[in-house]
Amino acid sequence: MKYSRQIKPISYLKAHAADVVRDLNERREPMVITQNGEARLVVQDVESYEQTQETLALLKILALGNQQIEAGQVVEAEQAFARIRRNRHID
Repeated sequence: MKYSRQIKPISYLKAHAADVVRDLNERREPMVITQNGEARLVVQDVESYEQTQETLALLKILALGNQQIEAGQVVEAEQAFARIRRNRHID
């Protein structure tokens, strides 16, 4: 994905909003909007945004798991399964 093709000034966004929406939904590539020659924001379609958020959430879970492992906050698999079995019988 080449972001250099997806860089537009804010005036382009203002003048071509409907085209931008259509292109973002078709291409599934974010667009960088500039103001006074500097990148100011990124615009993307909702589905891509949701996928990005889900990916970030999974990465946060993995990072938390790694931190817990490094801190020694682990339980043997047999103990974890035994705890789950005990809790299921309580319900």
